[in-house]
Amino acid sequence: MRDSYHEELDDIRSCLVELANTVGSQMSTATTALLDADVTLADIVIAGDEHIDATREDIDQRCFTLLARQQPVATDLRTIVVSTRIASDLERMGDLAEHIAKVARMRFPDHAVPQEVRPAFLEAGHVAEMLVTKAGTVIATRNVEKARELETDDDAMDRIHRGLFRELLSDSWPYGVESAIDVTLLGRYYERFADHAVSVARRVVYLVTGERHVPEAGTPL
Repeated sequence: MRDSYHEELDDIRSCLVELANTVGSQMSTATTALLDADVTLADIVIAGDEHIDATREDIDQRCFTLLARQQPVATDLRTIVVSTRIASDLERMGDLAEHIAKVARMRFPDHAVPQEVRPAFLEAGHVAEMLVTKAGTVIATRNVEKARELETDDDAMDRIHRGLFRELLSDSWPYGVESAIDVTLLGRYYERFADHAVSVARRVVYLVTGERHVPEAGTPL
């Protein structure tokens, strides 16, 4: 009975890693759709979000079943509770990739991102993929040091986000209000994606050490 119980916990962890990989693929495809004004790729991302939602629901149900049947304590209880919260973070990251794809689709056949800020969004896409890949590794290995590195890795996304605002607030911004709104929303989607990756890392640190991180204002709990 206990062997089966811990096999179930291990399988849930594997599902979380797989979910992180799926979210990373979604973000990569969404960024390409955005920069290339590729409506086919945008539709793939939008359709793929249903799978992410279903996976999150399945993980939640499995965790709730374990809570009811096994009445876990200590580390096992933390593992189950943290797993549901990590699944929620990853599901939200999938939503943000979908939001990016929807902006690309809405502006098709035009590009939602002006040429002047394309390099910033290309870099944001690379940083987002790096963060979610690292988050997946942290989930798989429960490596606390790697988890804590994500706090610093997120600085790159914050820098990109600040740079976009400087562009938007510049007197020389020539692309109008509609484009400024698109860029503002897209920058926020990438920033929040990174914030959720950091949240995953913090949850793993709590799982392993029992230490609670007090987040800064505006970061996900």
